[in-house]
Amino acid sequence: MTATGTGIGSSIYLNLPVQDVAAARAFWTEVGVRISEDYSDENAVSLSLSDHVTVMLLAKDFYAGFLGGRPVADTQAVSGAIVALDAAAQENVDAFVDAAVAAGATEVPAPEPNPGQEMVDAGLMYGRTFRELDGHQWEILWMSSEMPSG
Repeated sequence: MTATGTGIGSSIYLNLPVQDVAAARAFWTEVGVRISEDYSDENAVSLSLSDHVTVMLLAKDFYAGFLGGRPVADTQAVSGAIVALDAAAQENVDAFVDAAVAAGATEVPAPEPNPGQEMVDAGLMYGRTFRELDGHQWEILWMSSEMPSG
């Protein structure tokens, strides 16, 4: 059973639309993310971020087939989500975001005012954000083990 008691949520499989599967594969390979070839083809690239986190980058037309006629968002123009991933240490945040920027991502500066600034100032949290080739926004975040729970 999971922490919520529902039996749901021990792993996450996130599906995101992309314009160009090959370009997405090249970007994430350059960043250093492991590609799961068993679940990748011309319509999809499977990113294995951990044993419990898989991101499927799906060709836009293929992705649309799962939506029952609803339109696919233009993620270059609008945001539908921020994908946040935890990091083991602050150094991992910097290394990952630096690699993403080197591969062609655009770093997103912290908002003003920053809703998490109090935790940052207290040394309890550190993060950086980038938008990748398709405009999806990724936040890489380290949180101290002394971070308040709940």
